[in-house]
Formats: sequence, C-alpha cells, structure tokens
Amino acid sequence: MLEFGLEGLLILLAAGFFAGFVDAIAGGGGLITLPALMIAGVPPVAALATNKIQGMFGSGTAAYSYARSGLVNLREQLLPAGLAFVASLAGALLVSVLPTDWIRLILPVLLIGIALFFAFRKDPGDMDKTARLSPLAFTWTAVPFVGGYDGLLGPGAGSFYMIAFVALGGYGILKATAHTKLLNFASNVGGLAGFVLVAEPLWAIGLAMGVMQMFGAALGAKMAMAKGAKLIRPLLVVTSMVLALKLLWDVL
Repeated sequence: MLEFGLEGLLILLAAGFFAGFVDAIAGGGGLITLPALMIAGVPPVAALATNKIQGMFGSGTAAYSYARSGLVNLREQLLPAGLAFVASLAGALLVSVLPTDWIRLILPVLLIGIALFFAFRKDPGDMDKTARLSPLAFTWTAVPFVGGYDGLLGPGAGSFYMIAFVALGGYGILKATAHTKLLNFASNVGGLAGFVLVAEPLWAIGLAMGVMQMFGAALGAKMAMAKGAKLIRPLLVVTSMVLALKLLWDVL
C-alpha cells in the first residue's frame, strides 16, 4: 500500500484545488491531477482510477453551478450525458488489456500538445457561431469519441469537449464550458465505474482531492461566469509544460 508524507499529501490536495479551478474555467484539470498522482508514485492504472474519483467531484460541482445559472438545460443533455457515460465505461474497461507503460510515454506528449494549443489558439469569444454538425450528429459522434478517450486516458478530456462544442457545435466559449462540465461529469462517473472493475483506486486520496476539487471548481465557475476563460490560459500552459518536463525527466 502506498503511503504519502505530509508534504506529498499537501501537494496532491493543492493539485486537486487548482485542477478544479482550472477545469471549471477552461477544462484540462486532469492535466494537473493525473501527472501529480504519477509523480507521487501512484502506478499508472491506479492513478487513472483515482483521478476519476476526484475529477467527478470537481466536474459535478462546476456542472451544478452552470446549470443553476441557466447556462445548461439538463433535460436536453440527458442523451449526450448517457452516451458519455457508456463510452467512458467502455474506455476504462479497455485499459485492462493494454500495457501501462504507454501511459507514461503518451502523457507528456499530450501535455505539451494541449499547452501549445492553448498558447497559440484564438479565443472564440462568448457569441455562438454557425454549427458544423447538427445537434444529433454531434451527440452521436463527438460526444462518444471524447467520452471513450476520457475513460481510456482522461487528461485533457474537458478541453477536448470544449473544443468540440466550439469548433463543431458552434457554441460560444462560456456556453461550451458550461455544457462541457456536465458531459465531463458523466464520463468521469462512467470511467470510475469501469475502473472499479479492473483496478484498485486509492479511495482516501481520491476523496480528499475531490473535496478540494469542489472548492476549486465552485470558485472557478464563479470567475468564468464573471470574466470568461482568458484568466486561466497562461496558468494552464505553464502548468502543463512543467508537468510534461517532469514526467519526461522521470522516463528518460
């Protein structure tokens, strides 16, 4: 059984809070928490499973905050949320038949890619634009694709949901972020359900980080609705690059 010293525990709790804050605004909270868990010595599959526990709290809190503010119609999102759950469940079950070392190799590349995307992308603004896919086509293509990825690996899934809503669904950035949180919550729950069957999550650590995620997500959603997502982009870029370099150093 893994044991964490006080310093390691405080770092993981801080990562949970910051990830909840970042994820509620721009997505990508898993880019912080999963590498933090792996740097703390948690094996890759157990880290993925534990990440789902704490991520569920953050995305659920943010989804509730956005829905309460009228930015998401929960009834209209039942089908997409259900598909995200099922796809993520399937992705999590697939992890059990794949070698785990590939996670350590892919994650730094993913972190760098996401960091570059946020560093150089142009914010689409808060106004809706013309959708490239109909709502039905979007629901049956983009949603299960990202949901499956969320169960299989996870980090950046919130960012991928948001990118899909903006680029394919024509949503403004605030509306996209609000809808992302509901789907992210559904895929976190689905992924956790799958991992419970094939892995051993660290429940105490996951729940403790989840509580911190709730505080961070509540603050992040409040700031996103007040100021938009520009505030968080530099922090997300720097954090992703630092974590990627640390993981690459460990691998090499």
